[in-house]
Amino acid sequence: MTLDLFGSAHDDARDDTPQADAIGPGAWVLRGFAQSELPDLQADIDAVIAQAPLRHWLTPGGKRMSVAMTNCGEVGWISDRQGYRYGTHDPLSQRPWPSMPASFVALARRAAKAAGYRDFAPDACLINRYTRDARLTLHQDRDERELGAPIVSVSLGLPATFLWGGLQRGDRTHRIRLAPGDVVVWGGPSRLAYHGIASVEGSFDAQAVRYNLTFRQAR
Repeated sequence: MTLDLFGSAHDDARDDTPQADAIGPGAWVLRGFAQSELPDLQADIDAVIAQAPLRHWLTPGGKRMSVAMTNCGEVGWISDRQGYRYGTHDPLSQRPWPSMPASFVALARRAAKAAGYRDFAPDACLINRYTRDARLTLHQDRDERELGAPIVSVSLGLPATFLWGGLQRGDRTHRIRLAPGDVVVWGGPSRLAYHGIASVEGSFDAQAVRYNLTFRQAR
């Protein structure tokens, strides 16, 4: 897999030429890829949250997740005592999840293309909010039907330490600092790599948090 950081003038891509750090086969950190779009992305996040408020899902074992989450798109990721899955409706309101903002779709497609994945069509976006004590333990994204499509993950707000592992839970992990505007894309041989968030940096108040957008082709 090779990076396609210089699309043609007729592509829907912008003239983004970020630093690209390879973290595995078919896996990249695109440094500052979304930097110029952060204010608009944050406004769209706020609009989604106004329709589908953040909540702390329960794990199948009954534990409350420390990360607050919501969704937009055709389907949304859900966790409760019944298990992990995707659903078309928000369980809290019984209404369809909010539509995915056009800014989200364009960024996800452009980042995937820059990393060599040209036909990414995200139908789900999981929005995560991290406060002081929030963590995301090592896990695989494997609830999607289409495992041939990549994952695109966008960082906003405070920096964080991203954990990147292998295809087995016990494989060695690497700690990668993610700054606002960084985008991680992984697929191909790395599609089922274990990953998580170890910590979030900075002082916290009502405005100082970390947001993450995770785009998936779930169906």
